Amino acid sequence: MLRDGRGGRLILGNWKMHGSIKENRELMRRLLEGAEALPATVALGVCVPFPYLAQARELLYASDISWGAQDVSCHAQGAYTGEVSAQMLCDFGATWVLVGHSERRTMHGETSAQVAEKAQKALKRGLTPVVCVGESYKAHEDGAALEVIREQLKPILALGAEQVSKMVIAYEPIWAIGTGLTATPEQAQTVHAYIRSLLEAIGVSELFILYGGSVKPDNAASLFAMPDINGALVGGASLDAKDFLAIANAGLK
Repeated sequence: MLRDGRGGRLILGNWKMHGSIKENRELMRRLLEGAEALPATVALGVCVPFPYLAQARELLYASDISWGAQDVSCHAQGAYTGEVSAQMLCDFGATWVLVGHSERRTMHGETSAQVAEKAQKALKRGLTPVVCVGESYKAHEDGAALEVIREQLKPILALGAEQVSKMVIAYEPIWAIGTGLTATPEQAQTVHAYIRSLLEAIGVSELFILYGGSVKPDNAASLFAMPDINGALVGGASLDAKDFLAIANAGLK
């Protein structure tokens, strides 16, 4: 398993609220076939809806493809109807858990402080939190993207280098998620480099920083050519095995 961004590439799929037992089986079968040809420097994983964690474990257990969830509770256990704890995710062999995705922040009102709390709960159980950050279209147009990113990451960075070094950061500009729009490689690199500077300021020198936001096979190579983009958090294209594997292989010889 790759532990940081040095010479490696991490490609995670976020299925969101998609899938069925039948569709998942076929998708993972094709991913397993294609993943055999990936170089050791590329790590592949999928973040699936909670009901399909058992199926992911069943089908991917003996492979190099890892799996995880799309959210986790701030609570360890208790009377929290509908919540899923970090320990429950561990029971299904999860490696990853997304925290702070823009859809959670926007639709469910999650704050950056709550995102940091979720990340801590995940770390305590040995999960790797994938902390998602990103600005709105208005903030992008107003030139406030870096300010938004800084504020979203502030509670995470306050946890200190020891904890942050065990995370993954995913930059997903809200205006590019599911819209067909994508940041240019240069725009994405500017934000990734800024995130890298924030990490280095607390003593974290190596960490995967992923780009997400309409990543496709035809734009992945140019994104991955940027020095501070270490992979991708892929939405819709992760539901197509051919496209997902093409993204994983983009730009490799």
